[in-house]
Amino acid sequence: MTQLSHDCFAAGERLLTVAEAARLVGERIRPVAGIETVALVAAAGRVLAEDLTAGHALPPHDCSAVDGWAVRHGDLVAGGASRLAIGGRAAAGHPLTGVPRSGEAVRVFTGAVMPAGTDTVLMQEDCRVEGEQVLIPAGIPRGANRRLSGEDVPAGGRALRTGQRLRPQDIGMAAAVGCARLPVRRRLSAALFSTGDELRQPGEPLGPGAVYDANRWILSALLSGLGIAVDDLGILPDRPDRVRPALADAAVRHDLIVTSGGMSVGEEDHVRAAVEAEGRLDFWRLAMRPGRPVALGRIGEAIFVGLPGNPVSMMVSFMTVARPVLLARMGAQPDPPQAFAVRLGFDFRKKPGRREFLRARLEPGPDGVPLVRKFPRDGVAVLSSMVESDGLVALAEEATDLTAGTLVDFLPFSELMR
Repeated sequence: MTQLSHDCFAAGERLLTVAEAARLVGERIRPVAGIETVALVAAAGRVLAEDLTAGHALPPHDCSAVDGWAVRHGDLVAGGASRLAIGGRAAAGHPLTGVPRSGEAVRVFTGAVMPAGTDTVLMQEDCRVEGEQVLIPAGIPRGANRRLSGEDVPAGGRALRTGQRLRPQDIGMAAAVGCARLPVRRRLSAALFSTGDELRQPGEPLGPGAVYDANRWILSALLSGLGIAVDDLGILPDRPDRVRPALADAAVRHDLIVTSGGMSVGEEDHVRAAVEAEGRLDFWRLAMRPGRPVALGRIGEAIFVGLPGNPVSMMVSFMTVARPVLLARMGAQPDPPQAFAVRLGFDFRKKPGRREFLRARLEPGPDGVPLVRKFPRDGVAVLSSMVESDGLVALAEEATDLTAGTLVDFLPFSELMR
């Protein structure tokens, strides 16, 4: 049997902290090697494999930022209104041919190339046309309402960075610099299992002692949200002769194996032993609540992520521990969720030495800082607590007695699930 990489799980030994687990992830997880080139329409959510360099400046030319009148600032009367002759018209895609003469204003529209020699644009509502002239008020600064060529991205500049998970705005940037296809990391494939003789598929009849399997459906949605291809391999029974070969077979065909349940020390918990027999565990239990029995390991070339069986513990450990593992394997840049300072709307006491996550809802605070209210039922099987909450209050290991009004970190689900 392969030995644990860290002997911090034996009775009386200190559990690994969440920060120490994150350090191990950074040291041991390497990005998937495969790279493919895909059309922009297929690139959303993928991880960019190379920097994207702009082949031309963005914008490619000086242009007007508004509808109005383009002028030479030097033609304007200092301290008073100016009258300039109308010297032509320029619209987006239809630049002015020729060069306006000194003392002329050119009618321009948003996105139009700045006529040669002009450097300033006045908004149309600030000006008045009188016959063949335009009356321009005093006070416009030089360069107003003009977008400079390359002010967004210079020619040869980096438009997108390696490791970005491509968002809609990133796809738009690629299009704006004229790139029709992007090199991206190969999409990861994940084998997904639930474990437990008590589990049934939704839609099946429930027998005595049985419950419906919610975890696999939650995990499938979470994995898909990260752009991972999910192979749902169903429910494994509590039998070591079924668990071990199933994990070994999945490791041959997938980049990741994700399980829920079977990671504790009970007689019916067989997943941990199967992983140790077929590969290795890098860590098994963490100093966190909920979600202590969460594991990272490897079977062959496949990364193994073992999550608790209770749905709340499973979700919290996925969002706070497994997500960084999966992003690192995808080749994505480190992308920690953004925490926001809020005030506790309750008193709370916790044990020192472990990270604790409380399910809570936000509400407006009297001083403008949001308040959080803890969900009243905090059992790890209370899935409604996740449905009814806005996110997690993250309490540091050293925190103990906390009183209402204390500033704490709040992690909204929108950050933890992106």
